[in-house]
Formats: sequence, C-alpha cells, structure tokens
Amino acid sequence: MPKKTAQNKAKKPVRKTETENGSGHHYDASSITVLEGLEPVRKRPGMYIGTTGPDGLHHLITEIFDNSRDEAMGGFCNDIEVVLLPGNRVRVADNGRGIPVDTHKQTKVSALETIMTTLHSGGKFGGESYKVSGGLHGVGASVVNALSIYCEVVVHRDGGVYVQEYKQGKRKAAVKKIGKSDLHGTIVTFEPDPAVFPEIQFDFGRIVHHMREQAYLVKGLRITTIDAREAKYPIDTADIFYLRDLPAGRQGLGLDLPSQSFYFEGGLLSLVKFYNQLLKPVHKNIFYVDKKTAGVESVEIALQYVDDISARILPFANNIYTAEGGTHITGFKTALTRTLNTYARKGGLVKESEDNFTGEDALEGLTAVVSVKLREIQFDGQTKAKLGSVEAQSAVAAVFGEAFTAFLEENPDDARAIIYKVILALKARKAAKAAKDSVLRKGALEGMTLPGKLADCQSKDASESELFIVEGDSAGGTAKTGRDRRTQAILPLRGKILNIERARLDKMLASEQIKNLVVAIGTAIGDTFDLTKLRYHKIIIATDADVDGAHIRTLILTLLYRHFRQLIEGGFIYIAQPPLYKVKRGKEILYFYTEEEKVKALGKKAEAEIEEVESGITNQESGDEIQNAEDAKTLNPRASSLRISIQRYKGLGEMNAEELWETTMDPARRILKQVKIGDAQEADKVFDMLMGTDVPSRKSFIQSNAKLAKLDI
Repeated sequence: MPKKTAQNKAKKPVRKTETENGSGHHYDASSITVLEGLEPVRKRPGMYIGTTGPDGLHHLITEIFDNSRDEAMGGFCNDIEVVLLPGNRVRVADNGRGIPVDTHKQTKVSALETIMTTLHSGGKFGGESYKVSGGLHGVGASVVNALSIYCEVVVHRDGGVYVQEYKQGKRKAAVKKIGKSDLHGTIVTFEPDPAVFPEIQFDFGRIVHHMREQAYLVKGLRITTIDAREAKYPIDTADIFYLRDLPAGRQGLGLDLPSQSFYFEGGLLSLVKFYNQLLKPVHKNIFYVDKKTAGVESVEIALQYVDDISARILPFANNIYTAEGGTHITGFKTALTRTLNTYARKGGLVKESEDNFTGEDALEGLTAVVSVKLREIQFDGQTKAKLGSVEAQSAVAAVFGEAFTAFLEENPDDARAIIYKVILALKARKAAKAAKDSVLRKGALEGMTLPGKLADCQSKDASESELFIVEGDSAGGTAKTGRDRRTQAILPLRGKILNIERARLDKMLASEQIKNLVVAIGTAIGDTFDLTKLRYHKIIIATDADVDGAHIRTLILTLLYRHFRQLIEGGFIYIAQPPLYKVKRGKEILYFYTEEEKVKALGKKAEAEIEEVESGITNQESGDEIQNAEDAKTLNPRASSLRISIQRYKGLGEMNAEELWETTMDPARRILKQVKIGDAQEADKVFDMLMGTDVPSRKSFIQSNAKLAKLDI
C-alpha cells in the first residue's frame, strides 16, 4: 500500500458553478463543436463503417455495390462489375438509371454532388424511386467519399456522360459533361484514405464470395469481379463502361488476370445447393417459397436437411446479410418447429405421449436461407447486422408456415425423412443431456471438481486469468514450471483429441480430454452454455510447430468453433507463437519466429557458412542431423571460427522453463494470434471439408495445397 501523503489524501469535493465542467473550464454555447458536411464521418469513422480495420475497409465496397444492387432489385439494372485497380483503387460500374445530375432544389447543386457530399441524402427516403432498398440511412456513398483520398463518379444518362471528382468528401470541381453516350448507368471509382485505414489490402477472395452470394439473391443479375491490381499499365476508367470489354491484353487487362462472373436463375435454390455440395442430403427436394404478403414485398426461403449435426441459417434483409439474425429469423424458427410438430403428430409419426420437438431438434442438420424484402426497413446500426422490423416476424411465420406445411403434405417421402431426422436429434439431445448432467454437476464449475491435470492459477478474476492448452505432458510440465502462477493456468492434453465434427454431445463428453477442457473453461456446453461463467478471458492454444501440432490445433479449434463459438466471437481465443529458432551470437541470445526473420537478422553469408559447417558434420558422421553449431566445433575445425550457434525448436518440450516463459508466455514479450471468424459461411465449409466425411473434397483440397505446406523432413 502506498504511504499517505499530502497529494493522495482524500480531499473534500469542491462545488463547481453551473457553467464549469469537470476540468474547471467554462461550459457554455461556445464549448459546442458543430461538424459540418462529412466531417463527422472522418472524425468518427467507426460509427459509420464499424471499424477502420479489414472489415471496415471491405465495407466501403459493400456500400457502393449496394447502391448498384438496389437498382437491380428495382428492375433497373442487370449487370454490375466490381474491379480492384492498381494503387488501392476500386471501380464499381452498373447499367442502372444513372445518378441524376440536374440541380437539386434544396441544395442548389447537382443531385450527384448532393448524394456524394451530404449525409442522409438519396432516393431511398420516400416516393417510388426504390420500393426495396438496403441503404435506408442515405449515408453509404457519402461515407465512402468522405473516407477516400480520391473518388470519381462517371454518370451515363440522358444521352450524355457526366463526371465529378472528390477528395476526402469534398468536390474538386462542379459536375462536368464530357461527352455524348447512348448508355445509362453509374461508375464509381474510389481510393481509401491511408490516413483513416492503417492497412489497405483488399482480399479478392472475400469480395468474390460476397458477390457470388449477392448473385444468388437477385435472380437474373450478372456480377463480374476482376482483380486488375497487377495490370502492367495505367487503366483509363473513363473511356470504357465495363473493363471486361477491353480487348485481351490491352493496358495489361489480359485473360491472365483473376476474374469471376456470376449469374443464377435459381436464386436461393441454387444457394442452398452450393452450401450443401459437400454434405449428404436427407431428402431429395429442396423446399422453396417466394411470396409477397401484407407489409412485406417478399418472403423468400429455401431449405434442405443434410446428414449433419450443425445448423446453417443464412439470414438476409433487403439482400443484406444480417449476421446477428433478427425478427425474420425469429419468425422462421417459430414456424419451423410448430409445423414439424403438427405434421409429425397428425401423421402418427410421433406418439401423443412423446415430447414435442424443440427448436434445437428442428434446427439440427438444417441448411436454410431466409430472405425478406421490405419497403420500410429497420436495422440495428449502420452496419445492419440485425433486422429490427417487427412486421417481418409475423410475415415470415405466416408465409413459411403455410408453404412448408403444403411441402410436407405434397412430398411425403421427403417429409418422413425430415421427421425421422428430427426424431433422431431429439433422442440424441436427451442422451447428451444425461451425459452432460453427469459431467457438469452442480459445483463442477466452481473449482470443486476441476480436472487433476489442470494446474490452475491463483487469481479468481477471469479478466486477468489465462488458460494455456498445451500439447503433451512434457510441455505441460515445462509450462507449469515457467508460468506466472498468479494469472496463468496450464492444461496439458494427451495426444490428439476426438474429432467432434460428427460427434454428438454424449460421445464428446465420454472423452476424458474433452471433458477436462469443458470443465476447465467453466461455461458449460450446449443449451446450458453461460458466458458469464467463463473462468479465463484468454484461452491460449500452444502446440508444437510441426504437422502433429497443427493437427491438434485444428481439432481444438473445431471443438471451439462448433460448441464454444461465442468465445471466438468474444475475442477470448488465441494461438501462441513459440519461436522456431534460438540463436546465440557471442553472449547475445536471439529468438526468431520465422525462417525469414532469421535470415534477415543473420545475413545470407552467415547462414551459408553455418549450413556448410553443419552439412559437413552430417556427411562425416552417421548422417544424423546436428543443428547446434556449438556442438559442431569438436567435429569440424571450421566451426571453431563461428561465434553463432543455432537451435531449431520442433516442440515446446525442447525448451526449458525459462526459455518458454520469455518467448511464449511472458505477456510483455510473447506473440499471440487472436482467432476471429471473418466469414461464417466460409468457415463452415472449411470445417465441413477438413473435418467431415466428404473424403473426395478433402483429398482434392490436400492435393491442390500440398505445395504450400512447409514440412520438417
């Protein structure tokens, strides 16, 4: 405890006048700052795009694309092109009506300039310009403009071509007519401002995935994506409407540049087929409905059950992916469970004495896409992660309930297959509950029956506590010795844990390794999961830097993704990065985490000398590899001239406690990688492929990516 001094003794509160704030400064009208134009966006970009990291960066493309997509939803556009250009620029072109360029009565400047430089402006607030739109706040284009160091809009409309250029949300000149045209549409080119975004690196694969998804959601819309960042020559984006129409090879835009084009007549039916392509369907026919109802322009739903234990529900509202669901998903789940229970009892597939299906039972193995389109739509926040429109819940429940009942009655074979699948889920849920109750008895998560192998930390404050999941007893013993006992707990796992991708909860909890991990984490599992009971706010996976270590890490991540996903979404899961090399250079000790770091620090000449010495030793002796140049001195005279020794770590157990602490466990010096879910649907597909039963797809993936593997042979 610090000694009491005159400075830290408690002082009596001083009463301030009404015009003073907490700092003693006057607080009156002059203290109020008014941000004009697009200044608020540049001042607080996170309020408009969520983050200035990769998600926010890619959200810029989404905002501009959504304007083009809204034209397609209104029937005014059927062709959109998205291009990544050299110099971090993005170009989005559509053959819609073209943004109006005539003078706006209220702002006294062109409608184009108004839309691009004024918040809450656009054609989506009233009237008949857009019956259905994803952009309800009128901030999309102006926000992108505000956060761009360069932005240019080219409009083809009413027989002319018009252009206006901007910088950081401000126009550089008035709208100018630069020629004649018999085309119609809008071309927006922008370059994110490096002063706003710390790192500007667009992920073409991520963009392609989003555009494919959107093409499924709008029937008859063609979407082309081109990665032209490696184009050899500057690309003039004003002299041609679609860059794909450039002759092969012109300005570096040859056929060698990555590009994909999407066009689907099947809509959501095609999307369900796409997501189930690696899985075995339970029934043949895919359910589909698309219907307009009171207050809602469209309720469109497609679903199919597959032989799996996970549920995949993709929710969309006005073609915007609502990651957190919302009212449309609530209505869908309610109608799904009610309809299945009614049909099962009416058809005698479930006895009157047996329990009803729960929502959990009805969702197991389900792949569904739920899309609603509303005129007046309400989201939670500008990033639109959750639908809040109340009318969507009743509309979805009514439309889907009626159509799904008809589907079950008209397809009795499919209906029986679905009901038997849900009955199996119900039985498995009961068995899993019994197994879970036997493992997670009252008190089990409060330190009374923690696993014997767990070396717990002294602190009971989860916010400062860490759990290291380490590979093997050897590494576990070293970690227990080297850790900070106050805040760091160690749980060693013996070998490879069960692959839970196809295992139900009762089988999982029969595994001692998984049971220990579940109890140690403290949140329980399944329907009793409680995030507030989490015992550690950092759960760190620490495995060896070899193939087995990577496999064990994947098995653990599969468990966490399928059953503790909230821990990943909450930012509680990390992967430790132990060093690959320990280098002694005289009295200096250095650690390197990659081969590239080592070569860069030591220099190619020193690397070559060390490799030559070690190679000579290996050839002279029995062939066993000797990696430590210190030991080499007695075997090769040339080694005595080297003052550098290198140790290659292949496992955590090769380190002593001090080395493990200072490289991998010390919060002041260690490197941790936080596990995040960038794309939930893509993550599902990867886990299905790598850990599921589809052997051909896994074999194809391994063959395609084998050349990228770095193995110690």
